Order: sequence, then C-alpha cells, then structure tokens
Amino acid sequence: MNWKEEYKTLLWIVGLFLLAYFLPVQNAEFKEALVSAFELAKWYAQEHVLLCLVPAFFIAGVIAVFVSQSAVIKYFGAGTSKWVSYLVASVSGTILAVCSCTILPLFSGIHKRGAGLGPAIAFLYSGPAINILAIILTARILGLELGIARVVGAVVFAVVIGGLMHFIYRKEESAKAAQQMALPTEAEIRPIWQTAFHFFTLVLILVFVNWGAPNTESGIWYLFYEYKWLITAGFGVLFTGSLVFILNLNKVWVILASLAVLISAILWAGTPLIPFAVAVIALSIILSISKGQGEAWMSESWGFAKQIMPLLAVGVLIAGFLLGSQEGGRGIIPNEWISSLVGGNSVIANFFASIVGAFMYFATLTEIPILQGLMNAGMGKGPALALLLAGPALSLPNMLVIRGVIGTQKTIVYVFLVVVMATISGVVYGTLFA
Repeated sequence: MNWKEEYKTLLWIVGLFLLAYFLPVQNAEFKEALVSAFELAKWYAQEHVLLCLVPAFFIAGVIAVFVSQSAVIKYFGAGTSKWVSYLVASVSGTILAVCSCTILPLFSGIHKRGAGLGPAIAFLYSGPAINILAIILTARILGLELGIARVVGAVVFAVVIGGLMHFIYRKEESAKAAQQMALPTEAEIRPIWQTAFHFFTLVLILVFVNWGAPNTESGIWYLFYEYKWLITAGFGVLFTGSLVFILNLNKVWVILASLAVLISAILWAGTPLIPFAVAVIALSIILSISKGQGEAWMSESWGFAKQIMPLLAVGVLIAGFLLGSQEGGRGIIPNEWISSLVGGNSVIANFFASIVGAFMYFATLTEIPILQGLMNAGMGKGPALALLLAGPALSLPNMLVIRGVIGTQKTIVYVFLVVVMATISGVVYGTLFA
C-alpha cells in the first residue's frame, strides 16, 4: 500500500470534516456571501453560457479541425517573426471583443494547434482588454484621458506580456520552434477562403449576439444594438449555406434544422434566445450524426466544453462568494474595505486595485459602471486604470482554465506580470494626471 497517497486522502477527509464542522452557517455575512455566489452563478449562466461560451466552443472546434496546423504555425508559431505573430495576435483579439472567459476556448484552440507561448498569451490578453466598444464607452463615461490610457496600456500590455512570457520560457520555445520546423507541411483540405468564411461567420454571430447597449439611443453603435438579432439572423443564413456548400453536410438535415429555427423564431418572436438555443441544439445533433469533419468538429467542441466549463463553474462560485454578485449582493470581503483601499495613488492602492481586478469577474462593459461607482466613492485615477488593465483580461475562473491549458507555473507568471504591469501603469498615470 502506498501510505503517502493514503495520507493525502486522509488529509483531504480531515480538512473537509473540519470545514463542515466549523462552517459559520448562522453568520449573516456568510449567508449573504453564499447567496451572492449562487446569484453570480445564475447571472453567468443566463448571460454568458449560451450566448458567449457555446459559440466560442464551436469556434475553437473550427480552429482545431478546419484550420491546419501549418496555418496556425505560420502566424502564431514559436519560430514566426515576432512582429508578425504579435501584430496578428493583438488584432485578432481586437476583432473578437470578447470577455475573459469567452476567449479561453479560442486560446486553448490555437495553443493546441501549435501557437507559440508569447503570441498565444498576447491573443489571450488582447481579446478581452482591447475591446473597441468598451474603450469608447470608457472615454465617454470616465473621461477621454482614461480612455486613451486604457487603449495604449492594453496594446502595450498584450505585446510586452507576450514577449516577456516568450523570453522567460525561451529555451522551451526554441525547442518548440525547432520541432515545428521539422514538421511536414500540412495540406489544406479546402481553399483557405472557404475556411475563413466559415470561421468569421461564426465569429460575427458571437460578436453580434453579445452586442451590449450603448449609453445613448442614437448613432451607429445603437443601430447595431437595436438590430443585433436581425443581423445575427443574416449571418445565420450565411452559416447555413456554409454548412451545406463548404462542409457538405446533409442538405435534408440542414433544411429541417433551419425550419425548426424559423418556426421557433415565429412562435417566440419576442424571445430571440429560444430560436438561438434551438439553432445550437440542431447544429449539435447534425454534427453528432455526421461523419468525417462534421463529427470531428463536434468532438473537439465538446472536448473544450468538458475541459473548461467545470473550472469556470467553480471559479464563478468562488468569485461570487469572495467579492459579491452582479446583482449587488455582498461577498465575504466587505465592499467598504475595497473602496477604502483604492483611494489615492499610492503603490499599495494601485497594487490592491490590480489584485481585485485580476480576481473579480467582469462581463464585457460591466467594468465601466462598477468603476464609475468606485471613483464616485473616492477611488484614485491611478487605481482606476490599474483595475481597467487587469480586470477585463483576468478573473479567477479564467485563471483556473488557463492553468489547465499551460500549467500552474506559467499561469502564475502570467498573472504576476499582468498585476505588476497594471500596478506600475496605475502609479505612472496617477502621478501624471493627479
């Protein structure tokens, strides 16, 4: 018998027993924090799983199956010219404009296909951080100087953090580059424009179903919001054509699925989430019963979902318990502590804002009203920028998943770099614009 392993099991049992024995269930703050954890989990399930994560899983599946390893290595590989790989990584993230959790399946997909650590990390950071709409709203609501500082800081962060990760693990990356050079060139199954059409149709569906309401009822951003479901339906038609003419899936199955979506859209005209859910279920069924690439696509997408969803669920519950919910529920850490620690422009205030931002979960655009409230409560300008640079790109659920993809050590280094750079940026900004 391996007594070392048995002692580990015993310690787990004893630890769980002591936790249950001393659980402060009668404490009002503990009860509220527990409710907040489930409030955040409910909000996350309603707002993010179907509209954000499910499309992201399918997009990650497209990368894993339809995008050749040679294509990923060409633009993101460990041996690719740095200015090319980091430019592509940061631009890709800007186009996607997703939150810190939605980017995870896509990051996992390109990493699995052979992307270098530096470009993959730049992509991971840039997706949630360099969000064009969020930057515009930051400038309009929190001030032009903070909006400019956010975009400059986010672009620099994506490149610098990616570059530092590559430098720290340069021996590993050099070995990876040599390995990739020895790989035979993988032939494309279909013309690259067809794969690109299929991929970007899915990406645009993801972007528009998650298009948030701007703070004004006029202008191009509001028009996109007002007609986002109609625009999504248009891309849905293009996607249906892609399934038939590019992927060569069974026409009868695709037509029947399209009819089901159309009927549900008519019956539940005021609830677009229902036809969207019907479309997801129908696509899953079609891919599951298909052969070849259709089945492989579903298998890869499901693999990403199994890997990521449990970790996100645990992370969201812990984040809600510690820091509260989007509905205003309080976490076990009092809000007053946070407000009092981010006033002024000291190194401690900036560091604390970076830490809170790194562990707290921010959905796309929600960081702006939260930050507005904190600034009204006395938060300094430096800590505000620090939170903006660390918050949207990181979260506790995000960290748990990243650890599953690149390992514990690299995840700790990545989080450390984000927090340190956000702290330094906040101190410099706060000193210049105090």
